[in-house]
Amino acid sequence: MREVAIIGVGMTKFGELWDQGIRDIYAEAALKAMENAGVEKIDSMYVGAMSGGLYAYQEHLSSVMADYIGQKGVPSARVESACASGGTAIRAAFMEVASGMSDIVLAGGVEKMWDVEDGTFVLATASDQEYEAYNGVTFPGLYAMMARAYMDKYNLTREELAAIPIKNHKHAVNNPNAQYPFELDLKGVLGSSMVADPLTLMDCSPITDGAAAVILCPLDLAHKFTKHPVKIKGIGAATGPIALHNHVDMTKLDAVRIAGERAYKMAKLKPLDISFVEVHDCFSIAEIIVLEELGFFKYGKAGKAIANGEATYGGKIVVNPSGGLKAKGHPVGATGVAQVIECYEQLTGKAGKRQVKNANYGMAQNMGGSGGSCVVHILEAV
Repeated sequence: MREVAIIGVGMTKFGELWDQGIRDIYAEAALKAMENAGVEKIDSMYVGAMSGGLYAYQEHLSSVMADYIGQKGVPSARVESACASGGTAIRAAFMEVASGMSDIVLAGGVEKMWDVEDGTFVLATASDQEYEAYNGVTFPGLYAMMARAYMDKYNLTREELAAIPIKNHKHAVNNPNAQYPFELDLKGVLGSSMVADPLTLMDCSPITDGAAAVILCPLDLAHKFTKHPVKIKGIGAATGPIALHNHVDMTKLDAVRIAGERAYKMAKLKPLDISFVEVHDCFSIAEIIVLEELGFFKYGKAGKAIANGEATYGGKIVVNPSGGLKAKGHPVGATGVAQVIECYEQLTGKAGKRQVKNANYGMAQNMGGSGGSCVVHILEAV
């Protein structure tokens, strides 16, 4: 199996992109990535998207996007794993390059979420339709139950939970592509509208339009295209129960733990080796549980550690330097790719004011539903 590197990246600004359609924003990100890598032709491509049909009324995205970026005839496939679609697209592209089938592969992700009236309905299709969505349970409701279970089990306070969006918004101030690059305080979190007790609006990631793309090639060819390639050192993927009531413990996410273990094993690294991590903070409680499952903090300790400054610059590990899903935005099909782009920029020293010092290894954790799927990438500066 060949070693694989990222040689180019591109993304749109995240937010409400009313003047662009789904093909426009994907093309913007993909063409930026190709230009960044210095390639005009690709061998293959993947489109990560959760629900182009329900959000933008457009299926067959593999054909649409290949045609629209001028790559007619190139094999293309749409990849779907709910909110983990983008990360899963990168995994598919990695396997194609690693196998030797292709040399230059584009992996992108896209979602146009503002064009539909009922975005909550679309997102709910990633939950268990018969037992959850049919009975009116939304994702805020599911994660609220997880938050309540965690708070009761580990004595996490509401103020400590609010530390996650406060931190991530502070990081997003220095991200030019972030949807909400403004700071929050405790009053702003606790005083925002209640969504599902104990989660308020500021505990929830937003509805977002956006796209992101990366170009992969064999590591031994990477220096022909860039002086600063980033190696994909480890990948782990796993699935878990789609329904929250089938989780043995609502304060844990088995798919995240398993995917993380597989990525660490492939990379031959441990949590202490990782310089920074982009995690799937779709809701505040998700960041806490994910950090514990990935081994960065002991069970029951991550929430208090974040509140004490251990997950930001100068702490134990920088978590979500991009601003995370909460502040950077969460165009579900593009999120996993954008996380990997943040890793690329950090590892190549291009992250500007949000740069993590002496960053050698970065991690991106992308998750679907309430832990129904997860993919973890570990990246290395080479």
